[in-house]
Amino acid sequence: MYKQLVDSNDRAVERGISRQMLDPESRFYGGTVDPFTGVAWVNHTTGTPTDMCYWGAALSNPDSIYYRDESLLNRLLLATEFVLRFQHEDGSISPGWTNYHSPPDTAFVVVGYSQLYQLLQQQEWEPLQPVLNNMRLFLERTIPTMLTGGCHTPNHRWVLCAALGFLHKIFDLEEAVQRAEQWMDEGMDITPDGEWTERSNGIYSAVSDIMLIHAARLLNRPELLEPVRLNLRMMVYLVHPTGEIVTDYSGRQDLGSVHDLSPYYLPYAILARLDGDPLFAGMAAWAGDTLTDPGVCSVNTLIRLMLEPELQQTNDTRDALPEQYEVMLNEHFVREEYLEQMDSVGHHGRISHSRMHTDFGAPVARIRDGATSVTVMTEVPSFFALRHGKVRLLAVQLASYFNPGYVPMQQMTRLSEGYRLTGEQKKGYYGPIPANLLPESAASDISPWYLLPHQSRQLTHEQTFRVGAELQPTENGWNMHLSGQEPEDIMMQLSFVFGSEGELTCEDAIETSEGHYLWKGGTLRYTCGEDWLEITGGELGHLAATVREAKLPDKCKVVLVNFMTPFDKTLHISLSPSMASKI
Repeated sequence: MYKQLVDSNDRAVERGISRQMLDPESRFYGGTVDPFTGVAWVNHTTGTPTDMCYWGAALSNPDSIYYRDESLLNRLLLATEFVLRFQHEDGSISPGWTNYHSPPDTAFVVVGYSQLYQLLQQQEWEPLQPVLNNMRLFLERTIPTMLTGGCHTPNHRWVLCAALGFLHKIFDLEEAVQRAEQWMDEGMDITPDGEWTERSNGIYSAVSDIMLIHAARLLNRPELLEPVRLNLRMMVYLVHPTGEIVTDYSGRQDLGSVHDLSPYYLPYAILARLDGDPLFAGMAAWAGDTLTDPGVCSVNTLIRLMLEPELQQTNDTRDALPEQYEVMLNEHFVREEYLEQMDSVGHHGRISHSRMHTDFGAPVARIRDGATSVTVMTEVPSFFALRHGKVRLLAVQLASYFNPGYVPMQQMTRLSEGYRLTGEQKKGYYGPIPANLLPESAASDISPWYLLPHQSRQLTHEQTFRVGAELQPTENGWNMHLSGQEPEDIMMQLSFVFGSEGELTCEDAIETSEGHYLWKGGTLRYTCGEDWLEITGGELGHLAATVREAKLPDKCKVVLVNFMTPFDKTLHISLSPSMASKI
């Protein structure tokens, strides 16, 4: 794996060289141009610091073809000068996509920049000194922002703690420790089963893990490793057989996207060595197989391996990894008790530039039998997803016109075999505001709607809509029983979302203008390679091709089942025999 990373790092060096702006008249002189925007940025993903990490790792590594290459060193010096020019007077950076003068995005860069700085410091090569001077100046300038800056999201706190830890290490800065302690005093936002607030298995769970590992070691707070261990144990059950991470219920931008285990390599490898845990070692080996490049600035794997050479060797104990399991995450988490406390906090459920993440701790079931992998989930548009060999049923989603959009399932309970899900929505109307509560503007010539005290309106004619789903494994697949009663005559739509790579056939279906299929009946079959699934239970109870506010994903194959309330409906999913076995 190490050799593969060195080779891929050298290739990344070439790509960065081709994108560096060398025109002294350009405002981006010295920076590497982001191919997606045509602009050079100072951020930790597509920005110049990421290319600097590739270059610095190559210059420091005798195994690289660029080891102590003076031409590349000159390019690195130009890049450090670009980064200093684009650093704001307050010490922060603006990543480009949003978050201007951003403390957390600055922290991401500080974490990556600091590790590169530490690596270059270890080299006994005098020509590096101007680069080191510039990098140290950048880091020193970030101190005021790191000591005073805030965040948007839960994981940002742990990124800030890691950055403060590195600044403490480099500058012997006691104030950095004190600021980090303020963030840590807020406590860990993780369930006993190991799920972070954002439920982002593809991105931010791994971010929280590695940042807390840095903070634990740099700030001498070993207790910060405990939540990391919880999450890493949970993640054992949140990977499909192919190595694809389960993102079907994420609270962030990785929702439904394809992500692999590579961001988890360092957390697993570090804790496998620290704990001597064969399960962590097996996951580290699996994650190592997915590493195709060293990673972005903040989590550059090659730099960490060069700083900690012992991490270059991991015991491949993948025989410790389970291939058959059925677990229900957060089954015993008292989520409702926490939610009931929200009213007493004082924020009234409103937060700026972020979200409350009230889905934190919602139950998720994971079932694996060899190459078949199933997710049953709550509090997201999809309630069921399945992988079967190469077959990808990405989502099964229920939408309605009651409160137009998807109907999320909120509760999950185990059955003797399978799971029962329930969801409830309410919608009502609001009466006139009492005269004694009306503002003066109501009696004037102009009475803006937004000046009326809408909270004083009396609720009328409230309707409650309840749906249920029972999901039960069969000898060769799954049964899906859906039910909903009142109000009557609500148009419903069940969507099956498949990967675009397979072949889809429906015995009796109408293609919509969007390229989806309204499935009347017969058998639906989806095939990918030698693997397939079949579904029965199609219906065309109405002709609506979409439900308002229920956006269907692009670049997927979508089959729609339309029906009306009341409904009591059963669908059967059968899996190809080569993979199917009783769960």
